[in-house]
Amino acid sequence: MYKVEELYNDYFHDVYLYIRSLSADEHLAEDITQETFFKAMKSVDSFRGDCDIRVWLCQIAKNLLFTHNKKQKRFTGEEVPETVPDNTVRVDELLENSAQSMEVHRVLHTLSEPYKEVFTLRVFGELSFRQIGEIFGKTESWARVTFHRAKLKIIEELEVQK
Repeated sequence: MYKVEELYNDYFHDVYLYIRSLSADEHLAEDITQETFFKAMKSVDSFRGDCDIRVWLCQIAKNLLFTHNKKQKRFTGEEVPETVPDNTVRVDELLENSAQSMEVHRVLHTLSEPYKEVFTLRVFGELSFRQIGEIFGKTESWARVTFHRAKLKIIEELEVQK
């Protein structure tokens, strides 16, 4: 099979360049690449050889990068697709205040499906848009847009109640 040292020497630069192109951050790319080889070292015996080893390593690296980005979004707020206009009122900020949180829950209760469920799965279930799309048999983009529309409906209703 493969020796980790050989993998590292042969593919480190390729994996680094791949992650660098996805992240545009050389320090993050270094960290993710290091973590990739650590993870590969632990699971090299499970590599089936169905694809090129470089592809396998890049897939590990990409998954680690996505996991890192997902964790960062929990702290910075969720990105909205460029085609959807940004809104200044953030629902997650309203949920921090218990009185406002109750109002959000009341409005959420009045939403029609699939908005109610998509919003609930995203905010309270902390599911990714991809996972939500899978649950509904739809695309990740559908889940993203549906969530955004639900958020707009909640904000709109809260502003009417003021």
